Amino acid sequence: MALKTRFTEMFGIEHPIVQGGMQWVGRAELVAAVANAGGLGFITALTQPTPEKLTEEIARCRTLTDKPFGVNLTILPAIKLPPYAEYRQAIIEAGIKIVETAGNKPIEHVEEFKKHGIKVIHKCTSVRHGLSAERMGVDAISIDGFECAGHPGEDDVPGLILIPAAADKIKIPMIASGGFGDARGLVAALALGAEGINMGTRFMATVESPIHPNIKQQIVDNDERATELIFRTMHNTSRVAKNLISTQVVAMEREGAKFEDVRELVAGTRGRNVYEVGDNDAGIWSAGQIQGLIHDIPTCAELIHRIVREAEEIIHARLDRMAGARQTVAA
Repeated sequence: MALKTRFTEMFGIEHPIVQGGMQWVGRAELVAAVANAGGLGFITALTQPTPEKLTEEIARCRTLTDKPFGVNLTILPAIKLPPYAEYRQAIIEAGIKIVETAGNKPIEHVEEFKKHGIKVIHKCTSVRHGLSAERMGVDAISIDGFECAGHPGEDDVPGLILIPAAADKIKIPMIASGGFGDARGLVAALALGAEGINMGTRFMATVESPIHPNIKQQIVDNDERATELIFRTMHNTSRVAKNLISTQVVAMEREGAKFEDVRELVAGTRGRNVYEVGDNDAGIWSAGQIQGLIHDIPTCAELIHRIVREAEEIIHARLDRMAGARQTVAA
């Protein structure tokens, strides 16, 4: 069985479930597993240290799957900007046909991708940004609610409001992101006007996720309260897993700390070390409130098939109950 939507039709996938780009996590083995299970996975371009290494990772992914997958290119402020144009060219030359963009106004990248027939999904955290992306010419958007891991924007609008508000105004296909991890979330997203869901934290806790087993288990053990919002005072909010480092950063911000004061604590290399050595407190790492609904570490195939099967059961059971109620009233 499969739930067909405009999104699945446009991107040639079986199920309306997406594994978005995640720094240090979006690698070939996870992406291929998602693709083989009928979802859409994204290699994270900037996880690879150079454009040449990205080319190699794309080739590695193709040895693991013959199904559609994409590459995420996130454009964010940085002390030393990555060579975005070179990463973009590597994506184009590798023959990738689907790209997820995120971050600061990616118009030059979108225009270049579109010239080469590449479909673009842009991740947004507000309706106004979604409309801007639609005008920019992207093919679909991923709308990111306040519950999400990573950058939720500065408006603090949760998915229950943000998704239908976006669906009321945006005409291109839209997937819902932030707080999704099971069949109930998928059914809710479809009911709210989305055409699929994007999951990050949920895919981190899978067999094929290329992170340390300790961190996968930490996600299972954590509840929905186990996150912190850092960089609030710097207007660059990021939701991360609650640990000794994130709690320290929040406390320092309350005392007026600037980015320079916390730079060493939040360094990306420390976050990567969390995933490699399995030390929850080694650095900052992204996780969403969906942790409270994650109770196991399945394969990607088990997870995706379970979500789709249970979603169809929810939909049909509800329709059957409604039909029965109407018949009772009519009688």
